[in-house]
Amino acid sequence: MGGAKKKSPAQAEKAQAAESAKKEGGQKKDKKEQKSKNTISVIVDENQAMNFIKSSKVFTAQELSRQTNVKVSAANTFLLNLLKQGTVKRIGGYSGHHIYVPA
Repeated sequence: MGGAKKKSPAQAEKAQAAESAKKEGGQKKDKKEQKSKNTISVIVDENQAMNFIKSSKVFTAQELSRQTNVKVSAANTFLLNLLKQGTVKRIGGYSGHHIYVPA
């Protein structure tokens, strides 16, 4: 009954170019090889962070990240290190949104 529609000249040209590139096989793999994951290390300015922590009554990782201009994950890691050292205490919060107070 029905069949495949005839492609327009532009679509036929694109399909032909894609097919020839597929046969060569070099371009797709090169793009994947070029995308290598880079490890991003963000260092929190400890002086700036400690000044913010000491001047605050209570704070969260989100507030610390805003004040020190780093990602929330970096600020959270920094706070976890301070928590282990005993510099800050966790007093509340839930589900990753904890509230801290300077010790």
